[in-house]
Amino acid sequence: MTGRVDSGLLARVRRWTLWPMLWKEFLQLRRDRLTFALMTGLPAIQLMLFGYAIQTDVRRLPTVVVDASRTGESRALIQVLENTDNFRVVASVSGREEARRWIERGAARVALIIPPEYQRDIRRGQTGRAQLLIDAADPQSSGAAIAGAQLAAQARSAQLLAERVALRAPVEIRVRPWYNPAQKSATFIVPGIVGILLTITMTLITSTAIVRERERGTLEQLIVTPIGKTSLMLGKLVPFVLVGYVQMSVVLLLGVLVFDVPVRGNLLLLYAIALVFIVASLGVGLLISTFARSQAQAMQLSFFFMLPNILLSGYIFPRAAMPEPAQFVGLALPLTYFLDVLRGVLLKGVGLRDLLPQLGALAALGAVLLTGSVRRFSKTLD
Repeated sequence: MTGRVDSGLLARVRRWTLWPMLWKEFLQLRRDRLTFALMTGLPAIQLMLFGYAIQTDVRRLPTVVVDASRTGESRALIQVLENTDNFRVVASVSGREEARRWIERGAARVALIIPPEYQRDIRRGQTGRAQLLIDAADPQSSGAAIAGAQLAAQARSAQLLAERVALRAPVEIRVRPWYNPAQKSATFIVPGIVGILLTITMTLITSTAIVRERERGTLEQLIVTPIGKTSLMLGKLVPFVLVGYVQMSVVLLLGVLVFDVPVRGNLLLLYAIALVFIVASLGVGLLISTFARSQAQAMQLSFFFMLPNILLSGYIFPRAAMPEPAQFVGLALPLTYFLDVLRGVLLKGVGLRDLLPQLGALAALGAVLLTGSVRRFSKTLD
């Protein structure tokens, strides 16, 4: 009985006008094993590369020390500075000039200068002053060094005041970070890699695949077959949806196993919203294919679309810190909303109600992109 039901269902599926095109695409994927392996294997390689390489939190900056005081107070300052974890003392040098040479050749990013009178000033009740020389060529590293220096000064001052007056601090502010308490970059970066990889695959592979059909002349052969243009386009796009889900699953699995990325929300909700994002990305790829006349042009246009996605969507840099024109451009990118969905579901455990604005924006963008690209594709074929 079960066999009859299965065979009947298979027969109905084969009668769909969409089925011949789907079957052709799956056969082509199976024959082109290298492309399929790249589409499924590259996400794992890119995740390992980006997850380890991209670090937004700067720690353990190589530091040299010029300790002209050589006292207990100067050693205590150096210890407090290292305890912030922003600095890593790599050498003690004789003077300011030698410290400058260390920074110039890139062997150190920071130099701590402690003058001879440092402990004497503290013992007299005056302010003990030390100097921190920072290589500010990298603003992010210099910002971490400045913050670490301020933290070390505050911590050492609090210790000295407590020793002198033996009183508890009159004010205490306890900080409790949520969602990423360890402040690990991978927890922030890895969910975004899912969106980046889906954007690359859906846009680049879709646009080049359709242009390749046109270059070979096989697209015109498909048009004259008894298949509607809607079935033709769905047959071309549906296999890429499945490939996108495979990529997404690989990245999420490795993110959990390798980088300890938490999954606090509903994965079914995430996969459902991902379908809307994939459709929008496919619309971009299809739109690019209507303008490109060669695979090289399709790749160039696709990469032109990738750069704003990385820089303006909030993948690495916070959108709130961007100028208003850049924020406005970011609102037109599907990845901007999908990143909120990824981080919301995985890191915060939010539900559908909290994601309705992002879902609505993705659905609107997907409808506009896919409808416009299909219409332009039809005109191009005519």
